[in-house]
Amino acid sequence: MSNIPTRASDWHIGLIGYGEVGRILAEDLRAQGITVSAYDRKQEGRDAASLQAHAHQHGVSLKGSHAEVAQVADLVISAVTASQTVAVAQAAAPGIQPDAFFLDFNSASPGAKQQAAALIDAAGGRYVEGAVMTSVPPYRIKVPLLLGGQSAPLLQPQLQALGFDAKVASDKLGVASATKMCRSIMIKGLEAMVIESFTAARHYGVEDAVVASLYETFPGIDWEKQGSYFFQRVIEHGRRRSEEVREVAQTVREAGLEPWSASGTAERQAWVADLADAGLFGEKGSSSFARSADWRTEADRILQNQHTK
Repeated sequence: MSNIPTRASDWHIGLIGYGEVGRILAEDLRAQGITVSAYDRKQEGRDAASLQAHAHQHGVSLKGSHAEVAQVADLVISAVTASQTVAVAQAAAPGIQPDAFFLDFNSASPGAKQQAAALIDAAGGRYVEGAVMTSVPPYRIKVPLLLGGQSAPLLQPQLQALGFDAKVASDKLGVASATKMCRSIMIKGLEAMVIESFTAARHYGVEDAVVASLYETFPGIDWEKQGSYFFQRVIEHGRRRSEEVREVAQTVREAGLEPWSASGTAERQAWVADLADAGLFGEKGSSSFARSADWRTEADRILQNQHTK
């Protein structure tokens, strides 16, 4: 018989990854009185102070390893960079409680999710793949979430009780993540194309004409507002996004196609991340970092950097 409490409100939830997504989930879960523990490999590095301060403020217990989180959790949520998907499952598996759920939030390929599932299930846990279908910050815990795997129908009502907007895509692993990955070809690709198009247009002095033409062709999109949002998100999260799109490319390869578009998107996202790491857009972590209200400011910084090389 499982030792997992019947009601999700009585669960101890473990977060592996305490970045933007992990902190949002921690805040919303703790607001309900849910017990939360977390581990992030950055908690001993240069970001340790802000991470520890946030955990202390919200009553989140920081553990010393992936396995330590798994040892106390009825539900483990893995929300790390895409390239760490399998590694986190491998590190958490030795500590997983019998029948504990392991919800994989990461933007990884169906093949990576299947590898992670094999590790968790072999250790006695219940692996569920999760595909986050849009940006988390505007929706917070209610972000649209697709679930997959044999344990997905069991976990779904419990997640709903906790405030998640979770739906079961399939009891077959890979369906939810394939949906997410194929969508990301378009969404992340559009980010990269806007940055490339708008920056080049700025160089040639034709940005107003280009934006006006886009408004005419796609009148339902506020291209000025969307452009600034895309620049901001990629500058802030380009490293994570580039890793996600490399998983997208792997998903395309697993389908037997050469991922020309996805690979190019990953390179553009990583290129912006390199510029951000070099301080081109201001000091990372500061309140003003990547907060320009106009994409033109960021495009000019990119162009000035290119012209001074």
